[in-house]
Parts: sequence; C-alpha cells; structure tokens
Amino acid sequence: MAIYLTLYWEFAQVGLFCVGGGYASMPLIQAVVVDGYHWLTLAEFIDIFTISQMTPGPIGINAATFAGMKVAGFGGAVSATLGFCTPSLILGILLAKLFFKYGDIGPIRGVLNGLRPAVVALIVAAGLSFIVLALWNATSPGPLNQIDPRGVLLLVAAVIAVRRKVSVIRVLAGSGVLGLVLGML
Repeated sequence: MAIYLTLYWEFAQVGLFCVGGGYASMPLIQAVVVDGYHWLTLAEFIDIFTISQMTPGPIGINAATFAGMKVAGFGGAVSATLGFCTPSLILGILLAKLFFKYGDIGPIRGVLNGLRPAVVALIVAAGLSFIVLALWNATSPGPLNQIDPRGVLLLVAAVIAVRRKVSVIRVLAGSGVLGLVLGML
C-alpha cells in the first residue's frame, strides 16, 4: 500500500510542476524514478520514454503509467497515472476559468511569456540526457573514442528525417528497424 501512495504522491508532484506538456515532464519523471528512488535505470527510462511516444495518448501520462507498472504492477500504474493527472485536472480547470476571464491582462501575459523559456530549458535538458545515452550508452558522456557509431548513425538519420517532416511514426519505426539491423552486424 505504501508504494502506491508513494507513486501517487511523486507523480502528483511531477504533474503539478511539468509546465509545458509531456516532453517537459520527462526530466521531472527521470528525477523521481531514476535519480531519486532508483526504481528504473536510465536505459529502462529511455525505453519507457520511447514506448510512451509510440502509444496513443499524452506522453507524460503514458510514461507515468509505464513507470508505475514497472515499479508496482497494475496498482502502481493506476496510482502513478492518477497522481500525474490530478494536478493537471484541477489546475487546468482553474487556469481555464482565469484565462478566459483575465487572459488579456498584462501580468498574466507576463507570466505566460516568462514560462516559455523555462519550458524550452526543460525540453533541452531532457534531450541532452537522451543524446548522451544514445551516443555513449551511458548516463554521462565519456571519451569521444567511446561513442557508439551506430548511435551516431541513428541519431543523424532521425534528425534528418524529422527535419524533412517525416512522420514521427515512420521515424520511430525506421529507427527501430535500422537499430535491429545494425545490432545484428
């Protein structure tokens, strides 16, 4: 029972502070499940992040559900998901009422404009962690001669595909197939 309450509480905090959507929640979820409680390794977390991208629904909720399932089974999945969603539901209703009533007021605009750079910083921080894992297969960068050339190839191919407006589904599927082929070499 204690693990369910812990999952609910930790993911409620993530849900409360993940301003900017699912990608911005990834560093917060990582801080809880990888760095804080050591429920998952960084590699497992990246796998959960990848699966969360491929499944329907919001990425943050999917990641909370998968992490909860890994930690404590079905009950853990429910606890983490409810914890993640509760603050968003309450804040969303309150903020929607305030925004539609007072959205054109200068201080409100100032707050919203101030949050944008913070959201970008959260997304960049998550991206840098993922790049390090993709290139070095480690949680921190090592010497350049230890970079995995397959990771570089996959990263460059995926970036090119994304820049050419290839759908996310095709990029993920293609990366998975290319990773499988390269892994067999």
